Amino acid sequence: MLSSSPRSNPAHRRVSPRRRTATVALAGVAALIAAAVQSGAAAAAPAEPRPGKANPAHSSVRLTAAQRAGLIRDADAGRADTARSIGLGTQEKLVARDVVKDGDGTLHTRYERTYAGLPVLGGDLIVDTAPSGAVKRVVKASGATLKFAGLTPAVPKATAERQAVARAKKLGGTKSAADSVRTVIWAATGRPVLAHETVVGGLQDDGTPSELHVVTDATTGKKLYEYQGIRTGVGNTQYSGQVPLTTTQSGSTYTLTDGDRGGHRTYNLNRGTSGTGTLFSQGADTWGNGTVSDPATAGADAHYGAAVTWDFYKDTFGRSGIKNNGVGAYSRVHYGNSYVNAFWSDSCFCMTYGDGSGNADPLTSLDVAGHEMSHGVTSNTAGLNYSGESGGLNEATSDIFGTGVEFYANNASDPGDYLIGEKIDINGDGTPLRYLDKPSKDGASKDSWYSGIGGVDVHYSSGPANHFFYLLSEGSGAKVIDGVSYDSPTADGLPVTGIGRAKALQIWYRALTTKWTSTTNYSGARTGTLAAAGELYGTTSAEYAAVQDAWAGVGVGTRPGGDTGTSYESTTPVAIPDNGPAVTSDITVSGRSGNAPGNLRVAVNITHTWRGDLVIDLVGPSGTSYRLKNFSSSDSGDDVDETYTVNASAESANGTWKLKVQDQAAQDKGTLNSWKVTFP
Repeated sequence: MLSSSPRSNPAHRRVSPRRRTATVALAGVAALIAAAVQSGAAAAAPAEPRPGKANPAHSSVRLTAAQRAGLIRDADAGRADTARSIGLGTQEKLVARDVVKDGDGTLHTRYERTYAGLPVLGGDLIVDTAPSGAVKRVVKASGATLKFAGLTPAVPKATAERQAVARAKKLGGTKSAADSVRTVIWAATGRPVLAHETVVGGLQDDGTPSELHVVTDATTGKKLYEYQGIRTGVGNTQYSGQVPLTTTQSGSTYTLTDGDRGGHRTYNLNRGTSGTGTLFSQGADTWGNGTVSDPATAGADAHYGAAVTWDFYKDTFGRSGIKNNGVGAYSRVHYGNSYVNAFWSDSCFCMTYGDGSGNADPLTSLDVAGHEMSHGVTSNTAGLNYSGESGGLNEATSDIFGTGVEFYANNASDPGDYLIGEKIDINGDGTPLRYLDKPSKDGASKDSWYSGIGGVDVHYSSGPANHFFYLLSEGSGAKVIDGVSYDSPTADGLPVTGIGRAKALQIWYRALTTKWTSTTNYSGARTGTLAAAGELYGTTSAEYAAVQDAWAGVGVGTRPGGDTGTSYESTTPVAIPDNGPAVTSDITVSGRSGNAPGNLRVAVNITHTWRGDLVIDLVGPSGTSYRLKNFSSSDSGDDVDETYTVNASAESANGTWKLKVQDQAAQDKGTLNSWKVTFP
């Protein structure tokens, strides 16, 4: 979905049950990210990296639909051997969903998983194999072991359905029964459990269709998770001027059917909210008049946007359609009455556009079309869960590729920019919906990552990823690009030099298609994009360093040489009791003059199986505490390996500095391995 507000789309808010899950780990990628870690006092500055050229051996090759289908068939045929080779249990089976092939013959095969015939939600994984068939690495959405003594639900499906329907009604739904209920293994958010997944359709309170997924523990009846399945997201067009359209003629009638792009069709819902609508058809091959007075104008915009998006993915990444299978989706325009949104639905494999406030500004602009179709691409690649940090990355992916579509079109009536929805006037005051250079300009999005961002609406938690993409593409600071003024800050106050939009898009796409899974969070996104940059351009390249810099610029990880300066470190391990009292570790600083700096860096390394339990404070020599990390029930990842920046200018530099750590919830424990303070 393109736009959200707490009032209009409450179903998109994070509901965060207590859970534990393994973070995304990229086995074998450690060598690719080694350059990101610097330690020791007063480290020497690294050599200036040089721009790299994409390595064809580690770039995806273009596959025809038949070649891709053949590779998927081969993967399915060998899935039993693959399951054994990666250590899955006898009850676990794999189902091949997608395959990416590199120039050197490496295959990245994405699998879903079942256990005793039940779907495992959060069990998706990627297996990278060499041309010889040997497994090179495995990326899992969850590293938890699947083992159950029995699979008979104590809670019947009917109970789970009643709870889910009641929840949907609370969010504005009107249906009295669920569309479907199935028994599954829920492994996405902690110890795997037997569960029921209920899907409730109908409408949300603003008229958007609903596909509310509710996961209920089949043993206790407790709700474990929920997310909204709807992603709200010659023609004389309203936004792109006069453009060529690919249509189909049958006799004396033309239809908005694009035979060159998988048979994509554009339909007129004529203010309806269900069904497919009526395929646009007429006797002349000129569509619309550039205004809302002709219903075909919005049809032309949507049809053109779908065509440009198809071409963008094909020419930029070698991808043939949303599923990469050569099959087109379809578009529906004129949804509802004065409906101020657009959305993607996996269930219909379609994009849908409202006509905006007063039916005056249809949401059919180029970047919106690219945004909505990109939700489909995400669904058919990483499958990022539409909630929490993965949901923010899902929304950002659509903004990023929607931006790419707009630049790719090179349309004089709608030139490329780093603004989302600037043409559709969704705010009613001429301002864009979102800004990639400084997301907080919209009044709600976040510029940088922080602990707890997973609890923010996904349209606003997308901000750090959007900001990262802008910084990686264009760099920080004030500048004018194609007549638009931007001024992008960084979280650490240090500059970022961009590598260009084309390379930034390639890095993001490779991470999405070969490194990320359904549960990837911001830390995993950084790891994945570093791995992608390392494979494409090399770990000593300017592109690799820029990825580190851009993530540091939005508060995720550190820069190359990020710990240069004078460091004071404690490497004495301290056990962190489960749900117990706070523990501390001391560092004594001496021989410095004056006060501590306003950008004191505090690097923390903690091993823990549920980092959201942890509250971390820096305590200065005066006894004043500086909060580094808050408790967050939604942050289910493992470990803390972060560098925080603290304004400690009120503290004397010399004295005893303490790190205070407390585990505030049961079931998990860990160890403070080391920490250090660095004076730049």
